[in-house]
Amino acid sequence: MRQLPGTGEPVWDLQFDENGQLTSPARGDFLSELAGQVAGATGLTDLFFFSHGWGTAEDKALDLYNAMFPMIRAAAHGLNGLGSIGFAGIYWPSLWFPPTPATPPGNGGSQQSGEGAVVGLSTGVSTVSGAAIAASLAPGFADPGQQQTITQIGKLIDDSLTPAAAAEPDASKQQRLGQIAGLIKSLTPPAPADGEYEDSGETALLLTDDPVGDYQAAADAFGSAVAPGAEQSIGDWFSKAVDGAKDVLRVFSYTTMKARAGTIGRNGLGPLLAALHTQSPAVRVHLIGHSFGARLVSFALAGVGAPAASPVASLTLLEGAFSHWSFSHAQDNPFGSPGALNTYADRVHGPLVATYTVYDWAVGVWYPKASFLAQQDNQATVTADRWGGLGADGFQAVSPEQPLTMPAQGGTGYGFAAGRFYRIDCAAVINNTAGEPFSGAHSDIQKVPVAQLAAAAAAAHA
Repeated sequence: MRQLPGTGEPVWDLQFDENGQLTSPARGDFLSELAGQVAGATGLTDLFFFSHGWGTAEDKALDLYNAMFPMIRAAAHGLNGLGSIGFAGIYWPSLWFPPTPATPPGNGGSQQSGEGAVVGLSTGVSTVSGAAIAASLAPGFADPGQQQTITQIGKLIDDSLTPAAAAEPDASKQQRLGQIAGLIKSLTPPAPADGEYEDSGETALLLTDDPVGDYQAAADAFGSAVAPGAEQSIGDWFSKAVDGAKDVLRVFSYTTMKARAGTIGRNGLGPLLAALHTQSPAVRVHLIGHSFGARLVSFALAGVGAPAASPVASLTLLEGAFSHWSFSHAQDNPFGSPGALNTYADRVHGPLVATYTVYDWAVGVWYPKASFLAQQDNQATVTADRWGGLGADGFQAVSPEQPLTMPAQGGTGYGFAAGRFYRIDCAAVINNTAGEPFSGAHSDIQKVPVAQLAAAAAAAHA
């Protein structure tokens, strides 16, 4: 445990491995220290848990927490419904993908040509080497064998883009793509049987038996293909498919992070919160998650046990990178069944809040493309409504639900009520896309109004 500089609130840094095991501090030590803070002079009553999103670097997550915790503390000070507060930063091994010189969407979003290729919108992935992709992804795996597989995929991609490979017969080129596909398939997380991934189109792409066709379709979807009307030489289908393989690796990163976040939430954080409630039942827990971290804290609700065993008093999801149907009822869900978290919303004894902004290109533009189905839905055009993420338009098909807007000047006067879903349009605040041609404002959350939103949700518990 450490202390928040200047004000002294307790801060715990909780390290989880990819299976959800709390590796530091020891579970018993954390619970004992927390109980001491509850019984001590400060009399801790409210504990904010915050989970970062993509990126393996611990120092980046620490920077996020060191920026946000003081702002949340300042926003919470004096609010009715909140007492003495503390913080817990969650660290987990998410994956990162090297920055690419993406072509950002225009005001009207991406445009499709008559041939289905993306016009004026590209991930820019063709400029990144397979070795760079592998070096970025490998640290997110603890298993040396998986790290070696990632390195091997990167080498196969780079070897496939040499003049010697371009001169090979088609059968050899198809064999190369088959090798890449087989290795990606070996690393792909298994789909759970409980319907957790209702937006699992990307899994079908990763498990494809037709890498020649599907990797070219991925290149079309992500804008890596040769521009419409450009002259193509014999053999260009192969380089297009190899560039598509790079896009598939980005989809692999998405899928692995999404699966891992759910596992850590359900198997790690959820049971920890249940144990916290047993030992310190007076403590109210406020869950905050960004990007895939929003998925992690949401799936903790599936692992906390019955509603009476849950200490969760509020849930704030910042630009969530998972399906906007996750909490939905069946009636309006295009997947034809309730969302994977539909039956767990009652584990939150206060409001459920999700931010969204048109400037979040990672979730609003690229996330739906990462979720298209291989086979019937693998064209460049996708149905964003079906495949959309929370950070693009907030909760969908939930009840009771209320849309709100975050004022540019911020504030805490949202009038939140327990048991209600809130979609918060944050375009006036989460809007800085400078230097982020791929993700846009996806990570533009280190702002006072965002901290005020989390504090306001925490103060509205039942």
